[in-house]
Amino acid sequence: MSRVDQYAITVKVDDRPLGVWDKLTGGEVDSEETTYKPGAMGARVSLGGSVNIGNITVSRNYVLNRDHLQVHWLIGRAGKGWIVVKKQPLDVDRNPYGRALVYQGRLKQVNPPEVDSEGADAAMIELEMTPVGTVA
Repeated sequence: MSRVDQYAITVKVDDRPLGVWDKLTGGEVDSEETTYKPGAMGARVSLGGSVNIGNITVSRNYVLNRDHLQVHWLIGRAGKGWIVVKKQPLDVDRNPYGRALVYQGRLKQVNPPEVDSEGADAAMIELEMTPVGTVA
């Protein structure tokens, strides 16, 4: 068994390592199913379909001497940068377990932290990617 905190999420944009990220959402693997109903009242048949991977969003706490130094560059890569996200399971001792899920695609969106003069929540930076191909 594992928990949702037993993963190491690492990110590269245009081969620039951006280290470990805290959260990952999306990446669901779905297909566009085509079905066919044969004659003589035959049972519907699934012909399969192309595979689609949902957009992925990674986020982490915005650390000034790490993230603020790169945020302008990341914003400039939106819509054209190549992003690789690895989702590596960890055992209870934090050791890598098995093969990582690797997603590759275009950097779609960069979201610097939201601002709230009355808030005390962690400031988070988010990157959204549009996957290309399948999961390696």
